[in-house]
Amino acid sequence: MVPYHKEESVPSDDTQSRTRRVDARRNEKTLLDAAARVFADQGIDAPVRQIAAEAGVGVGTVYRHFPQRSDLVIAVYRHQVDACVDLGERLLRRGSSPLAALEEWVDAFVDFLVTKHGLASVNGGQADEGGLHAYFLDHLVPVCERLLEAAREAGEISTDIGAYELMRGIGNLCLFGGDDTRYDARKLSHVLLAGVVSHRAADGE
Repeated sequence: MVPYHKEESVPSDDTQSRTRRVDARRNEKTLLDAAARVFADQGIDAPVRQIAAEAGVGVGTVYRHFPQRSDLVIAVYRHQVDACVDLGERLLRRGSSPLAALEEWVDAFVDFLVTKHGLASVNGGQADEGGLHAYFLDHLVPVCERLLEAAREAGEISTDIGAYELMRGIGNLCLFGGDDTRYDARKLSHVLLAGVVSHRAADGE
């Protein structure tokens, strides 16, 4: 009697396609994270070979994903905006103090602003007044407003400051620090944020 051998299941074309898409997104995220670190350290004119080395890939891989430098810069900018949005969503779900969540998000927002090193000023593609700036506002203002509203509802902030006002104020504090180690944009942003904290929250009641 011939032994029965169960045939091994072969992944369907749809399954293989989904797997490839997941792998591609993961590889692109790794590349964008690496580019963001290099841009933060050296600016957007950093050598592509250094970005490739940081990501652990070949230079050809970088160019295959992003044929032009402006394509990469725009993708990094969007990627960092999306990361701020994702952080805000996680903080809103975390269930801790809304004020603490807002403060943590402000720190991440400041880090994004002070390390982008000209990301928004690249010419071409979608990096014009109606492109990246609109993407920035459309995605970040709503999540900031939700963090503010949660803090208002908890009685932790006492003024009706809007998300755009707060973000614009923080942005102005981040404009001129440059590489001056004596200037701490995070610290100044928390001073600004302290101005909207309710007396009850400040007294720890």
